[in-house]
Amino acid sequence: MEAGRQRQGRLWSNLKEVCDLLHIYIPTMSSIGDEELLFQHVQFKSGQRIHTIGQPFDTLYIVNSGFLKTLLIDEFGNEQVLSFPMKGDILGVDGIHSKQHASEAVALSDCDLILLPFKKLTALGRTHIEMEHAMYSVMSRELVREQAMVGMLGALSAEARVARFLVSLSDRYSQMGYSSKLFNLRMTRHEIGSYLGLTLETVSRTLSAFNEIGMITVDQRTICIRELDALKTLRRLPPSRSRAKQLAANKLKSAANKAPPPNGESWGQFVTA
Repeated sequence: MEAGRQRQGRLWSNLKEVCDLLHIYIPTMSSIGDEELLFQHVQFKSGQRIHTIGQPFDTLYIVNSGFLKTLLIDEFGNEQVLSFPMKGDILGVDGIHSKQHASEAVALSDCDLILLPFKKLTALGRTHIEMEHAMYSVMSRELVREQAMVGMLGALSAEARVARFLVSLSDRYSQMGYSSKLFNLRMTRHEIGSYLGLTLETVSRTLSAFNEIGMITVDQRTICIRELDALKTLRRLPPSRSRAKQLAANKLKSAANKAPPPNGESWGQFVTA
């Protein structure tokens, strides 16, 4: 039996594959009847809802591939994006307390999710305490990530929020084995703004400013990070007038470096570093 095995026309994964996906290690894994613990995969198309607010809770979802968003919806239909789950993340934890989902999860791309029935998980935890501790660790990891986001929203400027968001995406893509410097934004600028507590216009303006000063290059949804360290430490961008002057100076210097020197002289006589 191999990873992603077929049974009754569906994909299934064993416990070891699930733990590898979640980046957790169980010392007593060999003592668990691994082949008896198979977890079903379910595919969702872009735009499909995985669970809705108020839906009865009975299952956790592990992202095997694809990109999603979780969100709250108020009585007026306004959406507040809470997170952008991707490979290795777990969904549905919010339903454990009240037995109903408190948020909604929507696929931003075609997704493959692994179903983790909560009753099966708790039964496994009663007989294998290491498994229970490992799952607590995963849930705690998600909580720490959310707390870091809340702290960022309260302490950083709009430009710094967008910068840290790009750094976070860079780290996640790297963890998944993709390029940390060149990637596509699966979410819209409006969704990024909702997540960061900013308007769509602020997100777009900030990305354009980063592009102008050479920290990133932007081509529609494709982002190329050129100055990762600068994004990590950015606090606030200089005023637009100062940026315009600096941009003009950089262009002038670049043109001077590329142009042939007059009368065969060295450019060192005319341009200072």
